[in-house]
Amino acid sequence: MKIFVNGEERQTGAATLAALLEEEGFGPAVATAVNESFVAKAARAAIKLQDGDRVEVLSAMQGG
Repeated sequence: MKIFVNGEERQTGAATLAALLEEEGFGPAVATAVNESFVAKAARAAIKLQDGDRVEVLSAMQGG
């Protein structure tokens, strides 16, 4: 299926948000949203992805 991760089109077979994060190599310390709705870490395995979904993955950065 085709989805968008941080604005970039991807083809994936991942059925859930948790599976997508693993497939894309993201660690657990990220914030996630699907179609502009925040998804808590504990809920990622229950979020089913659908063709055309827009997934945002953000990680904290340090610096000055």
